[in-house]
Amino acid sequence: MDFGTRLKELRKSKKLTQQELGDIIHVSKVSISGYERGERSPDRETLTALADYFNVTTDYLLGRNKTPEWADSGDLIELDKMLESNINMAYGGETLTNEEKQRVKDVLTGLFWEFRKEDKSKEK
Repeated sequence: MDFGTRLKELRKSKKLTQQELGDIIHVSKVSISGYERGERSPDRETLTALADYFNVTTDYLLGRNKTPEWADSGDLIELDKMLESNINMAYGGETLTNEEKQRVKDVLTGLFWEFRKEDKSKEK
């Protein structure tokens, strides 16, 4: 699934129009439409704003952190639980920035799939 399709699905899941989403992340309706049709690409700031708003990773939006073919809905639920349980991330008493949180979520997601694959191979 490409970026535009993912964005459109996420937007529709929140029952937002392109204009409403654009207003939320401070871009035009034309930009949102272009992203969804694959005619434009968001800059890093906009991509991060979209990921933060939809509570997903930038890798997910870009289709880089694909769910393995062997994963089932239970795996996805467990991944969501794990990421949500770590929502208020801090290091050394300082709360992480959104970009830092995103990087941690990306690493956690990769580790989750690694360990989940090991667990599934042991079950067989």
